[in-house]
Amino acid sequence: MSAIADGPEAQDALFSVSDSEAKSSVPAKLERATLRLEFPPSYVIVGVYRLFTDKALYQPVWAKCKHGTQRGVIVSLIWSVLTFSIQRKFVGYFMANSPRVTGLSGDTLFGYQIPFSLYTYATGVLVASQVTFIIRFFLSRNMRIARDRAWEQTVASRGKGPDFWQPYVEEWTNPPVVKKTPFLQRWLSGRLGAMAVKLMLLPFDLVPLVGLFIAAWFKGLGTARSLHRRYFEAKKMTPAQIAVFMEERKWDYRTFGFTAAILEGLPIIGIVFTVSNRVGAAMWAHDLEKRQHFYASKKQT
Repeated sequence: MSAIADGPEAQDALFSVSDSEAKSSVPAKLERATLRLEFPPSYVIVGVYRLFTDKALYQPVWAKCKHGTQRGVIVSLIWSVLTFSIQRKFVGYFMANSPRVTGLSGDTLFGYQIPFSLYTYATGVLVASQVTFIIRFFLSRNMRIARDRAWEQTVASRGKGPDFWQPYVEEWTNPPVVKKTPFLQRWLSGRLGAMAVKLMLLPFDLVPLVGLFIAAWFKGLGTARSLHRRYFEAKKMTPAQIAVFMEERKWDYRTFGFTAAILEGLPIIGIVFTVSNRVGAAMWAHDLEKRQHFYASKKQT
């Protein structure tokens, strides 16, 4: 099992034995998948690569989103041109009157001199988030369809059909006992909670990259679970099985979700990564399912 999957505390080995014994017991057809599973964030990068290089993936996605993207870009450009100067004045007024809260002033960041105007940068961040919202609005339904198609095409490209996804098989000798998620954590995972977190982190968005990384950490686990929704549905897993499955791989899911959330959180271009992350998630699910088949065959013998 990967070091990431172990997290800060030791977890069961991949095949309930030591790592060296586990790797030696893996059949040849699973060796490459096992290596990939050692570093789940790599699937995010592979998803980006495949989306941008595989015509069978990007052509259907672009065909579905082309017109919505064009309309969104036109409207957002008009909005940006008409409101940028007004928003810059508002940002300047806010930052000038709350430097202790934000740690920002006209030309310093927490007291350090910077080579560009923070007012202009902060306004650009604010306008970019608005442009992202406008484009998402015009894409909305078509983007959901495009993401589903990207998942389906990725699975099909691996030569797998619906019968590939088999019932859940417990891989651990002693599976963890999953405690009930605290109410606050469940609330933060919902839409209202996500909006509340976004509002609380708004001042950090003015600091380059800080807000992006903090938000990604909060959203990481929820993002990973959402990206594997189709996998859990295909296996007809119960909520209890999903909870145990994710708990056994909690650091894999956290690091994968954190990386995916960073890309999705980027202004404007992050919209594209919401599709590529489905591609990466599907490839990860494919490798996880191959390992599930291995355990199922072991239990039958």
